[in-house]
Amino acid sequence: MSLEKIEPGSPESQSADLLADNLAKLKALFPELVTEGPQGVAVNVDVLKGLVGDASVTDADEKYGLNWHGKRAARQLALTPSTGTLRPCPDESVDWDTTQNLMIEGDNLEVLKLLQKSYAGKVKLIYIDPPYNTGKDFVYPDNYKDSIQNYLELTGQVEGGRKVSSNTDSSGRFHTDWLNMIYPRLKLAHSLLKDDGVIFVSIADHEIHNLRAAMNEVFGEENFIAAVIWQKVFSPKNSARHFSEDHDYIVVYAKSAETWVPRFLPRTEEMEARYTNPDNDPRGVWASDNLTARNYYGAGTYAITCPSGRIIAGPPAGRYWAISIEKFQELDRDGRIWWGADGENMPRLKRFLHEVQGGKVPQTFWSYEDVGHTQEGKKELLAAVNFPNSDVVFDTPKPTRLMRRIMQIATSTDEADLVVDFFAGTGTTMDAMFAQNAEDGGKRRCILVQLPEPLAGAEAAGWTTIADVTRARIRGAGQRHKGKDPMYTGDVGFRTFRLDTSNIRAWAPDRADLPTSLFDHLDHVDAERTDEDVLYEVLLKLGLDLCVPIEQKLIANKMVFSIGGGVLMACLEREITTGDAEPLALGLVAWRDQQAPAGDVTCVFRDSAFQNDVAKANLAAILEQHRIAKVRSL
Repeated sequence: MSLEKIEPGSPESQSADLLADNLAKLKALFPELVTEGPQGVAVNVDVLKGLVGDASVTDADEKYGLNWHGKRAARQLALTPSTGTLRPCPDESVDWDTTQNLMIEGDNLEVLKLLQKSYAGKVKLIYIDPPYNTGKDFVYPDNYKDSIQNYLELTGQVEGGRKVSSNTDSSGRFHTDWLNMIYPRLKLAHSLLKDDGVIFVSIADHEIHNLRAAMNEVFGEENFIAAVIWQKVFSPKNSARHFSEDHDYIVVYAKSAETWVPRFLPRTEEMEARYTNPDNDPRGVWASDNLTARNYYGAGTYAITCPSGRIIAGPPAGRYWAISIEKFQELDRDGRIWWGADGENMPRLKRFLHEVQGGKVPQTFWSYEDVGHTQEGKKELLAAVNFPNSDVVFDTPKPTRLMRRIMQIATSTDEADLVVDFFAGTGTTMDAMFAQNAEDGGKRRCILVQLPEPLAGAEAAGWTTIADVTRARIRGAGQRHKGKDPMYTGDVGFRTFRLDTSNIRAWAPDRADLPTSLFDHLDHVDAERTDEDVLYEVLLKLGLDLCVPIEQKLIANKMVFSIGGGVLMACLEREITTGDAEPLALGLVAWRDQQAPAGDVTCVFRDSAFQNDVAKANLAAILEQHRIAKVRSL
C-alpha cells in the first residue's frame, strides 16, 4: 500500500469549502436555482424568490429563447472586423497554380471574418464538427480586444504563449463558454451561405439542446430541416455506466427552407431489383403497388371483374379502393393494372421505373452500414497519413462515407458548388469531396479551416499540430486518387494559407522618440512581408476569390500582377521614380486592353514606393485618362 502525499492545495490541506457545499445542497433540492454567471456558478435570485412565493417577481423581463452571460459580447464579436490577414504558403500546397481548393490554418473565427468579402453568399454547403463540450475538447478562447495576438499566443507562435486548456464541467461556465465559442461562428457561417445553401452540424447529446436554440436564433426556426441520427458505432460499449452512446446527431438548417431542396440519394441495387417486366411491357421494367388504402373514400367501394372472369366484390374489409371506378378503368385500358400471371389476382398498379423519381428521398436515420462508423473513420485516417504512433488517434474522426452522403444530398454534380468546413480536424471533408468528385464527375470546391492545436506524439512524422495532420491527410488523399486513375484530371490540390497579423502596420509610435517613429512609419507595409503576402491581403480586402488566376509581367522593369483577367492590377515594387511613372502607366493600360476585363479595373501600388508626389500624380493622371480611375496605394 502506497502513501499519498498531501500537497498544498489538495482538499485535505484546506478547510471545508462551505460555499461549494451550500451550492451543492441547493442544486440537489432545486436544480433550476443554480445557473452560470459572470464569475462561474451562481444562484438565480429571481427563481429563488419565485420558489418562496415572493410576489415582487414579475414576468416583464421573461421572453422565449436562449440566453446566457456573454451573449451580447458574442454577437458583437461576430461583427468586429478582423485585424489579420491570410499569408500564402505555396511550399505547403499542392497544385498551387491550378487548384480551386483552400486549406487555411488559423482560428476559424478570424478566418471566417476575413472570408466574408470574398465568399459571402457563395457557399452551397457548410459542414462542421465542433467540439462536443465533453470536458476534453479544445475550446476556442476568443479575445475581444486583440483576437490575432491572442491566437498567436495560444498557439505558441509568439513568445509569452499561454497554455490551451479544455472546458471542463467543473469550471462553472461549462455551457456558457461553449455557447460563446459557437454563436459568433454560426453568425458568420450564415452570411457565407447562398440563398439555396445549407449547413450540417455534427453534435452529441451534451449540447444539442443549446445548439438547436442558438441555430433557431441565427438561422430562424422556420429554416430547421432535420436532426439526423447517425449510428456511429457498430457494437455497444459494455463499459458504459448508464447507456451505451451509439449515435450522434447531425443538425440541418437551410439558409431558406422555402428555397433549399435536398437532392435524391442514388438508388440502391436492392431498389432497382424490385423492378421487373414479367409481362414484357414495352414501356420497360415496373413494380406493382397497392391500390387500396385505409382512409375512407366515398367512391372507393365498387366491385370489379378480373380478366379471368372472377368478380371481386370490393377491397378487403376495412379498406377502400384508392381511386374511382372511372380512373381504374382508364388505367386498365392503358395496361397499367397487374392482375397476376393467371389474370385473377387482386389488382395492383404498375409503376414504371422510368416514371418514378430519380433516386431515394433522404431519411433521418443513417445506419453505419450505409455511411460508416467511427472505427472506419480511424482506419481511414491511419491509412491516409501513416501515423508513426498508433496512440495518436482522434477519438471520433468521421468516415468519408458519412461526408459523401451529405455532399450527395446538398451539392450538385453540374456546378462548382463550394463546400466549407471550418472545424476541419483531420481533413475528412476534403478527402470525401475528392472521392465524390471522382465518382460522379462533380466540380465541387472546398475550403478547410483548422486551428494549429498542439498535437503531442506525432513529432516523428514532422507534425506538431492538428493542422499538420490535416494537410498530410488531404495531400495523401489527392495522391491516392491520382494513383487509382492516372488519367483522372479532377482537382485534388489545395492552396495553403496561414492566419497572421496584417501586412499593413498599425500606427504605434514611441512616445519618447516620435521623430524616429515617424520616419520608421513612412512605409506602412511590414518590411518582412513578401509581395505575395501583400497581394493576397489586397485580394481579401477587395473581395476577390483566393484561387483567382494571377499572371505576372515585367512592365518598365517593374513586376506587375494581373488578377482575375485584369480586374485587379498591382505593382508592389519598392521604388517608382518620376521617370518610371509614364512608361509604367502606359504599360498597365496596354495590358488592360489586351486582357479586356469585363468590369472596372483597380490598380494598387505601395505608397512609399513613389519618389515624390509628382511621380504619384503623373501615374494616376495617365491611368485616369485611359479610364482606370480606381488607383489605390498601401
